[in-house]
Amino acid sequence: MFIPTTKEEMKILGWDYLDVILVSGDVYIDCYYDGVAVIGKVLIDAGYKVGIISQPDVNSDKDISRLGEPRIYWGVTGGCVDSMVANYTALKKKRHSDDLTPGGENNKRPDRALIKYTNLIKQYYKSNKPIVLGGVEASLRRIVHYDYWDDKLRKPVIFDCKADVLVYGAGEVTILELTEKIKNQEDYSEVRGICIIGKETKKGFIEIPSFDECKEDKDKFAKMFKEFYRNNDPLNAKGLVQKIDNRFLIQNPPQFLPSKDYLDRIHEYDYERDVHPYYKKQGKVKALDTVQFSVEIHRGCYGECNFCSITVHQGRRINSRSKESIIREIKNITKHKDFKGYINDIGGPTANMYENQCDIQDNHGACKAKRCSFPNLCDQMDNNHKPLIDLMAELRKIPGIKKIFVGSGVRYDLVISDKKNGERYLKDVVEHHISGQMKIAPEHIDNGVLSLMGKPSGRDVKDFRDKFYELTKKAGKKQFLTYYFIAGHPGCDGEDMRNLKDFVNNELKLQPEQVQVFTPTPSTYSTLMYYLEKNPMTNEIIFVEKSLKAKKVQKEIVVGGR
Repeated sequence: MFIPTTKEEMKILGWDYLDVILVSGDVYIDCYYDGVAVIGKVLIDAGYKVGIISQPDVNSDKDISRLGEPRIYWGVTGGCVDSMVANYTALKKKRHSDDLTPGGENNKRPDRALIKYTNLIKQYYKSNKPIVLGGVEASLRRIVHYDYWDDKLRKPVIFDCKADVLVYGAGEVTILELTEKIKNQEDYSEVRGICIIGKETKKGFIEIPSFDECKEDKDKFAKMFKEFYRNNDPLNAKGLVQKIDNRFLIQNPPQFLPSKDYLDRIHEYDYERDVHPYYKKQGKVKALDTVQFSVEIHRGCYGECNFCSITVHQGRRINSRSKESIIREIKNITKHKDFKGYINDIGGPTANMYENQCDIQDNHGACKAKRCSFPNLCDQMDNNHKPLIDLMAELRKIPGIKKIFVGSGVRYDLVISDKKNGERYLKDVVEHHISGQMKIAPEHIDNGVLSLMGKPSGRDVKDFRDKFYELTKKAGKKQFLTYYFIAGHPGCDGEDMRNLKDFVNNELKLQPEQVQVFTPTPSTYSTLMYYLEKNPMTNEIIFVEKSLKAKKVQKEIVVGGR
């Protein structure tokens, strides 16, 4: 069922009040790729009455008052993407389109959505029901962070919003415990996976450099970030305390990952896999084409690229669904009125980490002083494509399925390093799961730049390319590789981009089109490098391109033929 977004729907359900109202910067799509839909379903499953308000008008009360006031609390999220990233390009130009807005025009998501929506609630409701922040924007801005658009450090977003609680990470387990405690007026200060504002420091927690210290000393900010980053695994993380003016940010340790059974349950709620009718009549939602019949098989990514926020939000450990659950979901999809026989994607943050595990991670948490795949794949990681091979073989047999595409990016280095099953996995993908092209993301080819990105050496790119086209030829197909590259990353200059241009022209034999300019998003190591203008691992000064014009030139060197 759709979660109600109007009073009329509440009446149909026999509800004359709501326990929780969720406010989102995205249009409401009832599928598990929409975080607000997931949280809503989790709460409804637990017996709470929940409503959703998408993209409310921040200049009036016409939307925010549509459902009345919740009995327990308001939940606020900027959506699936940080609102500043959603609204502006890497060159700080306003985006004209928005795939998560009806009609596609970028005219309904405010800048700094968490702050705007919280202020909107406070403006029209004076009873002081708690406001709980969540989602990617909240997770990445939960501590003092560098903001690219302001070009300065900002306070944790819970302080800017003057909200009551911030839930970070995926949130399903946390939100159930938190909601129960708020409902019963119990102390929720010990709930894992939350941040709150305190009047004093907290015993046993690590005190990281304050907002004032970070503003005055970039090295203090670097120290703060490293401590923050090291404490993101629930099995070995400590709580953190950070002084903000005369108060303290209290970050409790991360929430434990959902069990496999609970992860299956979350993915098998009665999702409509469609835009809510209230919003659907306002125009086409382009994102639906991608997510409507896509299937998530795992969460988390141990690739840990420095420019990526997944580690800070979902974590390094792979949290996989059971094969049985995935099969049940796809069988259910075949009954959907709009389904034509094609699964758009089967994957996760990456396509090929399903059931990859490490005993050290599982028993003691992610290593704090060592990465899983950089500079080389750790021999403790069970990089084995066989569970994924077996899963995909079974999925292909399901009646009503014409084809299942792999739309998520494939980590080609994992394919190459899996000497036992990597080539077999690639052979299956080439023969059964490509729509004509396959996405990989080398990002660059210069080893110095790749090292700053936290990416492995580019030596595997050509090996993967050769194997892909060999298998494609044997299959008698015309299929291609699509490469994603980044311009303007810290440490990258024009000469590096010219070398990249030569490589893709002469070695890969193509004219690349998928080149994006690096965007410094909150709470990533690459953003820390951008702000510091040095490598925080070695303290070595590095070149950082900050001219918008010069960043554009870096991109044009590769895509413009110069």
